[in-house]
Amino acid sequence: MQPSNHYVLTWQCPDTSGVLAKITQNLFEHGAFITETAQYSDPYTESFFSRIAFDDRSLKVSIDEFREGIDSLAKPLNMEYQLTNRANLPKVLIAVSQYDHCLVSLLTKWKAGALPIDIIGIVSNHETCRELANWHGVDFHYLPITKATKAQQEAQLLALIEHTDTDLLVLARYMQILTDNLCQQLKGRAINIHHSFLPGFKGAKPYHQAHARGVKIIGATAHYVTADLDEGPIIVQEVKPINHTFTIEQMVHLGHDLEATALSHAVKMHAEQRICLNGDKTVILV
Repeated sequence: MQPSNHYVLTWQCPDTSGVLAKITQNLFEHGAFITETAQYSDPYTESFFSRIAFDDRSLKVSIDEFREGIDSLAKPLNMEYQLTNRANLPKVLIAVSQYDHCLVSLLTKWKAGALPIDIIGIVSNHETCRELANWHGVDFHYLPITKATKAQQEAQLLALIEHTDTDLLVLARYMQILTDNLCQQLKGRAINIHHSFLPGFKGAKPYHQAHARGVKIIGATAHYVTADLDEGPIIVQEVKPINHTFTIEQMVHLGHDLEATALSHAVKMHAEQRICLNGDKTVILV
């Protein structure tokens, strides 16, 4: 019997003996056909993380009844979980300023079917990427911003996120610092790309900072957005070796490739529910 639906269950809870067995036994009893598993036990936080993919080829109950079975385990295990149908792609809104290399990469991979997401709009404080959005058939939202209008612009951005039921905001070289309030409202639902190998060289012009220090590698870091600038939980880091002959311009050009690659990987893993927040860090279940 061929499966009609494919699901992903990602969960985490305090680590105690038998937690994985209780969940897998529940899946077995309901006829879930497991196709993929990954788990991690953190000895420092004493937390357990797991991702289980399954299909419905032998499912004995409706998915709503299946969810009720997971609910019955969640409270006694103090478990947080997310259960989704793979066919329900997360809605993604991309924010960009003027540099479009990360945006181009996301759009290209999305069109090619390499990113399991639904890009429902592009928002920018500049008009630079409007033609690119139009070419890809994606709605473009121009939201200019100044110091005096920052609160109003962020209110417009949040209203857009709510109106479009956006699941994930991707800051693809969006060169604006989000306010603490917006960061809190988007906790775990906003990914940023920083053009440096964090935690080093935070803030503006990191390539210039790196060049001044004579670094031997450069990198890019995709991380979740928090109120602490460039200090959110790290998802993906890409690096390349360099030497003393590299100019700042060469570092910037090489960095563009690293930024696009890191951000695309981070978005893909988020969309596939492979990321669990673990305090100030992430657990990547692959």
